[in-house]
Formats: sequence, structure tokens, C-alpha cells
Amino acid sequence: MTALVTGAGSGIGQAAARALAAAGARVAVTELPDRLERAEATVAEIQAAGGEALPVPLDVRDLASITECVARVADAGGGRLDVLVNNAGINVRQPAFEVTEEAWDLVLDTNLKGLFFAAQAAGRVMRDQAPPGGSIVNVASTMGLVGYYDRTAYCASKAGAVNLSRVLAIEWAPHQIRVNAVCPAFVETPLTSALFANEAIKTDILHRTPAGRLVMPDEVAAAIVFLAGPASRMVTGAALTVDGGWTAI
Repeated sequence: MTALVTGAGSGIGQAAARALAAAGARVAVTELPDRLERAEATVAEIQAAGGEALPVPLDVRDLASITECVARVADAGGGRLDVLVNNAGINVRQPAFEVTEEAWDLVLDTNLKGLFFAAQAAGRVMRDQAPPGGSIVNVASTMGLVGYYDRTAYCASKAGAVNLSRVLAIEWAPHQIRVNAVCPAFVETPLTSALFANEAIKTDILHRTPAGRLVMPDEVAAAIVFLAGPASRMVTGAALTVDGGWTAI
């Protein structure tokens, strides 16, 4: 099984790459070209644990980069691509009155436009390979199901990712391609450490989480492995929350 994970140099993407490799997949670990050393470090860790992985540069805002990446990964997989984890994402925190066009475009181009065109490129390979089929897991967010402060563009992009997953699930089911979204609440990663250093914000987040703690990357990765694998073969078009009860309130 060949899997491609976007934005896998740290956080959820890195945890997903590790987990998929542990489950037996050959994993393409992608990261921005100027951050490729992060992907290489993830690959080295996977290989040290006995898994198969390769680093691949990818900027999901660049359609040519997406095309080249998917072709390279499929070629390395003997013409097959079985799993795509659309994890690459970004957030620019701004109150709605202060959102700039530049920030809006950056977030939407990465989190939604890039996600779709990566899915399209991977989906074409999955459709045309023999036998056809595959699993696409889009990393959305609980912020795609509910709102939260200072995240206008982010929430819009993640809501788009959730509904896009439903559309693709419907259209691509005849090709045996499943498309799902995983929706974590706030995850403890190096990128979010500065946010959680603000005690007021952290207190508010924990207050909204019945489980009383932040989500860990490996917990999201476990959900991704489930959605990517045969145990979920009748699951498509779903938005699986990993949120400690956030959206249940």
C-alpha cells in the first residue's frame, strides 16, 4: 500500500505518516521545498523503525507541484496510490473586521484549493489504476463544524473541506474511492504551543472540551489510519470528530 501525506514534517501529518508506516504502508512524506529537511527527518525516523518512506517536496498552492508530487509517488508505488492524507494547512489569526485579502487568500489557497487539487490529482490515479480504488482523508477541523474566534478564513476553509469531502465521496464512489474528513479539536503540536502559552485562551479551550485536555497528534493519526484502511470500507462522506466532546455541547 502506498500512502501520500501532505505537510508531514511535524504535528498531525508527521504522526499520520508514522502511523501509516507502522500499519505497513510505504509512505511519501511531503513538506514545502524550503522545509524538506523536516520531511527527511520524519523519513529517517520511519526507516529506523523498520518502515518504508521517502521525502517529497510539495507546495499545495502550486498545481504544477501537486502534479509532479503525485506522479512521483505513484511511480515509486509501482503505478499505484492507495491513500492520500490531505493534511497541509495554515491559519492566520485575525478578527473578522481585520481580515486582509492576503491572509484570506493564503488560508483558502492552502486549506481548500490546495486540498481539492491534491485530491483531484490523487483521485485520477486511484480511478485509473488496476484494480481501481483508494482512500482520501482530508484533515479538516471541528472549526469546520462550529465557529471560533479570530478564525474567519480558517473556519470557512475547514467547513469547505468537510462538504467537499461529501461531494467527492458521492462522485467517486463508483470508482471505489472513499473520501472522508477527520475533524480534530485543538491539537498539541509545536505550531500551537505559542497559542496555548496564552492562559486565557487555553482555559477557554479546555472549558469547551468535556474531556478536559488537548488532543494529541497520535490520536488524530489513529483516526486517519482507520479511515485509510479496510476496516472503514463502508465509511465514506463522513466527518469523524476527534475532539473530546467539543462538538457535543
